[in-house]
Amino acid sequence: MKEIEKGNFVLTGELEPEKVTDLEEILVSARAMKPYVVAANVTDNPLAMAYMSSLIPSYVVQRDVGLETVYQVVVRDRNRLALTSDLLAASYLGIKNVLAISGDHTVLGDNKGGRAVYDLDSAQFVYLLKKMIDEGTDLEGNEIHGKVEMNVGIAANPNANPLDPEILKIGRKVKIGSDFIQTQTMFDIDLTKEFLKETERFNCPTLVGIFPLKSFGIADFFDKFIPGVSVPKHLLEAMAKCKEEPDKEKRKELYDEVNIEFFSPFIKEIKKTTKAAGIHVMAVLYERILDPLLRETM
Repeated sequence: MKEIEKGNFVLTGELEPEKVTDLEEILVSARAMKPYVVAANVTDNPLAMAYMSSLIPSYVVQRDVGLETVYQVVVRDRNRLALTSDLLAASYLGIKNVLAISGDHTVLGDNKGGRAVYDLDSAQFVYLLKKMIDEGTDLEGNEIHGKVEMNVGIAANPNANPLDPEILKIGRKVKIGSDFIQTQTMFDIDLTKEFLKETERFNCPTLVGIFPLKSFGIADFFDKFIPGVSVPKHLLEAMAKCKEEPDKEKRKELYDEVNIEFFSPFIKEIKKTTKAAGIHVMAVLYERILDPLLRETM
């Protein structure tokens, strides 16, 4: 938040602990992205996959790499007791940023019989967070012994159609006390600019989400199965051509070129023509794209 408050255009990255009991891959990724980002999100069971809790990786990355993290927490998996407990633990561990999100429904995940909780919605979760931070109590007014100091972030979906209900939800959360916004993955520059114009009234720093596509397989999966996101046809076609290259290293280079060609103008336009606070780069296990992308845009 300090870099955002200074008025700097910032980048955040993303780490995804999967179904593992070892964090070495996460630490390697964190070290690779550290020179380029001010913080890294640590995902919490994305797409309702049963992965390692985001709490411990958030702490370990800060401790071992020195990279600030954004601790993602979904309300799908926890009632208010569990949410409060995890936030108290995060506070003790020195985690300073939390992203309060709803989470994808369990029917999308790898444990489809799991029951979603949703004891609180994401706005009520923001309210719980602000009570803990500002008033030193839980939802029922029970006193917390010690301080909870965190920046509270929320997610937003500029792809929503119609957009008005999404803007109303964002406004509600900002009024409760959100400190920053990160958007879902965006490919359409006009849609992104329209969204940013609509949300200027909230005066809440917003980071636009982008998803550099490491391979055609990832691009195709993203287009077909990620709710609310559509990969542009010409980008998919360009990725498909890259796939035909038989040499593995050359194929990587071609994928990088396609991503830089697509996302560099996107970032430049956002930086030049909007009041966005920065870009959230969801380049999980694709940290090599950060250096050439930044050289082109920052």
